[in-house]
Amino acid sequence: MPKKVYDGTPSHVLCRRIPTPPFGRFEDRHVVRYEAYRKTGGYKALEKALGMAPGDVTEEVKGSQLRGRGGAGFPTGLKWTFLPKAEDINNVGTRYLAVNADESEPGTFKDRLLMDFDPHLLLEGIAICCYACRIEKAFIYIRGEYHHQAHAPRRSHHEAYANGVFGEKG
Repeated sequence: MPKKVYDGTPSHVLCRRIPTPPFGRFEDRHVVRYEAYRKTGGYKALEKALGMAPGDVTEEVKGSQLRGRGGAGFPTGLKWTFLPKAEDINNVGTRYLAVNADESEPGTFKDRLLMDFDPHLLLEGIAICCYACRIEKAFIYIRGEYHHQAHAPRRSHHEAYANGVFGEKG
């Protein structure tokens, strides 16, 4: 039995704010806005990460066994260690984070689910990765027919900037 958290929803990350049977009803789903995201623990992981050295964040992610959401399930922290070392960044040039939200794995809607209903979770993960890997710019690749899925993260991005999540300038 999953441990109950917050307002009684299960501890499964995707079920915290996105009602999913058997823990919730589809018709109760809605886009989680900034205030609701913060009230349910949102941006706490980013705050924790910003209090750590970037390399320590990578080690914590490696230790967590967090895996990618694609078909291969590759270990996220391990992937982050493939980047050039911090002291070599000047020799490499600008680095970018490319977030693949194409949803090209057959029969899955895992990316769409987050963009539709919990876009701040997506943004928090991007911010943590950028901090740990010393990346200044991130791009989200979204398939052309995902109009709402492009709008919801953009709106959440503006909310996060307006509330100082990403610093003075956002």
